[in-house]
Amino acid sequence: MRTAGSETPQEEEMIGRLPVSVAVKALTAGVLAGYEPVPARRLLKSADFSEGAVPKRQAKSIRLLCDEAMRRFHDKSPTASDAWLAPRLHYTLRITRAEAADAGLWNFLAMCVAPDFVRWRWGRPKEDDRRAVGQAARYAGPWHSQCFSRLWWAAELFRDGPDYRPVEIACGNQDVLNTVLRQELALHRPAAQAVVRLLKDRVIATGREVNKLAQAAYAASATMIYEVLAPDELQEADELQDWIDAIGDAVEAPDDRLPSGPDDGRVDECSITTLVEWFERLAAAAVRGEAEEPVVSRAEGVSLAKTASGF
Repeated sequence: MRTAGSETPQEEEMIGRLPVSVAVKALTAGVLAGYEPVPARRLLKSADFSEGAVPKRQAKSIRLLCDEAMRRFHDKSPTASDAWLAPRLHYTLRITRAEAADAGLWNFLAMCVAPDFVRWRWGRPKEDDRRAVGQAARYAGPWHSQCFSRLWWAAELFRDGPDYRPVEIACGNQDVLNTVLRQELALHRPAAQAVVRLLKDRVIATGREVNKLAQAAYAASATMIYEVLAPDELQEADELQDWIDAIGDAVEAPDDRLPSGPDDGRVDECSITTLVEWFERLAAAAVRGEAEEPVVSRAEGVSLAKTASGF
């Protein structure tokens, strides 16, 4: 693990919790401007390594992923690393959504395990070879802004059971991460997969098109219930827990092969198809300005419509 130091060899290999109050205080103007390093050694002394606070997972595996991402995308835009890193971070960390809601975990990864990665990914080159990270939230902030949290949640919400290929597609478009990810729309698995399908088929491609569709889909959701239009089966909690418990058997995942996520249930294809058709019509109205009224009907009697004027 490449940090400034730690209290014990055991803690050096563990992932702990770094309280928000401690993390924010350490993010001085000098640190954010790139004049000073993140005080990782001092912060480790304030981290919580108590049993049960955060599962005892090896920090060196996360460090390995960050090193590999920086190596692979050294000559490319750092944003290109998101699609590669997101599924591998999710596979390597293996936590529940409840655990992922703990900001202390992400603060620890960003400030005690890989602060140099945060600076590389989000920093802007300045004079004297320094990189300035303009937003403290990239180190310690909301789940949809924090460097590692946003990637983990993207992988969790856009994966199709064990299949991480939709995650690569979603994370290959920054507007999906910046707009769609933070909407409730992404919590509905068929809707998330429908957005990915439209990206894959190039129905939407540019940032403008993604944002327009996201706005239209969000507006439509105020007058329609996606769960009724495109029902989703509950994920299998036992399968997820088995996958988490098998972390000791996990292989390092820094290569070109996508790992496999938890086999806790794939999204129903009929539900995806229904929402793909619905979103295509929304895209036609919102993105391309076609004067048509998208309507989706189901045999059960659900008929939902929204005119372009309401987007």
